[in-house]
Order: sequence, then structure tokens, then C-alpha cells
Amino acid sequence: MRIYVTSIFVDDQDKAEKFYTDVLCFKVKNNIPVGEHRWLTVVSSRDPEGTELLLEPSDHRAVKPYKDALVADGIPAHSFQVEALDAEWKRLVGLGVTFVQEPMDAGPVRMAVFDDTCGNLIQLIEMVQSTTVSP
Repeated sequence: MRIYVTSIFVDDQDKAEKFYTDVLCFKVKNNIPVGEHRWLTVVSSRDPEGTELLLEPSDHRAVKPYKDALVADGIPAHSFQVEALDAEWKRLVGLGVTFVQEPMDAGPVRMAVFDDTCGNLIQLIEMVQSTTVSP
């Protein structure tokens, strides 16, 4: 079994598509009209057959309080792995991305957290030590 798709709630699919593709360099995998919204998924440009991220509209009444609480508490909605955190941080800052946590050491990882402009905090992770999980 593997993860096929996971979702992140976004305030505006058009804005999210632009941010996740133009800034984060993901690629659109699916863009299918569904009523007033779209089944809009993106994938890593480095792993186009990998897990899809659904840019899910934030319309459900439970979503806004949930997202607001996560942001207020500084909790990222998702974590994305990068190979060189400092270089990615500099690139994103150069593109105007707002970071709420600059790169820092956190045990076996280096991490930073940014605002995705769509109502979420996103964590970037660079593995600095090998971590193994036993089955």
C-alpha cells in the first residue's frame, strides 16, 4: 500500500495553482472541472508519478476554523522535503515568499516554515541524519 493522493485546503484554487507551480515548481497532474471547482492535483517535478497533492477548495464549514487554528498555533499543514534547505530558503525569499520560521536545526533535520498564500503554513525539511523506522 502507498499514499496515492493527499490534500491541502486552499482558499483559492487559481491562486494555489499559480503558487504551487510557479513558486514551488510542482507540476499540474490533474485539472478536471468538478462543478464550480476542479480536481486539481500537483506533483513534484522530480517525481511526476509520485504522490499527488490535491489543492482542495476550503468551502466546508469546518475548514476555516481548522486552518485558522493551525496557523495561529504555528502548525504546518504539510511538510515537503528538500535537498538543500538554505538554498531553497534563499530562492523562495527571493521570490517574495514569507517565512514564519527561518531555517533551523531540529535534531535529525533542518527545517523552515513558510506561508503558502492560500491559508496554510508549509514546512520544508532537509534530512541531515539518516533516520530509519523499523516495520
